[in-house]
Amino acid sequence: MKTVSIALMNIAVLLLVSCKKEVEKPKVIYNSTNDKSVAKVDSSQISIADLPIQMEGTHYLIHPVGDLRVYERGTKARYGSSSVIDLSFTISNLGDEEVTGYLQNLKFQKIDSDSIKALTDKPALILTATYLKGIADKTNNQILVYTMYDLDTNRDGKLDTSDIKALYLSDISGERFIKISANFEELIDWSLIESKNRLYYRTVEDTNKNGQFDKNDVVHYNYINLLDANWEAKSYDPI
Repeated sequence: MKTVSIALMNIAVLLLVSCKKEVEKPKVIYNSTNDKSVAKVDSSQISIADLPIQMEGTHYLIHPVGDLRVYERGTKARYGSSSVIDLSFTISNLGDEEVTGYLQNLKFQKIDSDSIKALTDKPALILTATYLKGIADKTNNQILVYTMYDLDTNRDGKLDTSDIKALYLSDISGERFIKISANFEELIDWSLIESKNRLYYRTVEDTNKNGQFDKNDVVHYNYINLLDANWEAKSYDPI
């Protein structure tokens, strides 16, 4: 019995070590010959679009586009099938002026047109698209803020939450789609200050180049003047 207990303890230790190694996979793998690592499109995935949405007060429809979700349940099915396949045809959710999901793209259509235009022609994984309605109501500038993954920073051949999160802006039409966080800096969070028409955000830079973000790295503080035609990022120092 004691031998079995020791064996089980050894297995548990190995599992813990294995899990720890999995957690510690670097978010960034540096390569001087290719600073921007663009992921390849997975041709095995089946793309699907949700029904369009329209943000209040705008003249554009937004079509969320993502992968058809296929779930395999482990229970045995009848008639000889080894598993049960579930399909989810819903790829996005709409909250308070915000679209969320794991989206490949967003497509935009003016309400008086049949033409549909993609936000980007590059591989992307979009987590949120937030409409700044307060800014629109006050200044007539209709802006979307995106949190997303755009670079395969860990070079595993795909875009997922193990890569570095980025911050983008665009007009409500999908035009002026601009990255405002720096490459290889992880987005921490962002906040809108309507009284100043500013979007504040924080990023962290892997200054010691160990592939991870830790206490030894540098946090950058920036803001964007949303009324600025160029949406130029400006740094500030609150420390």
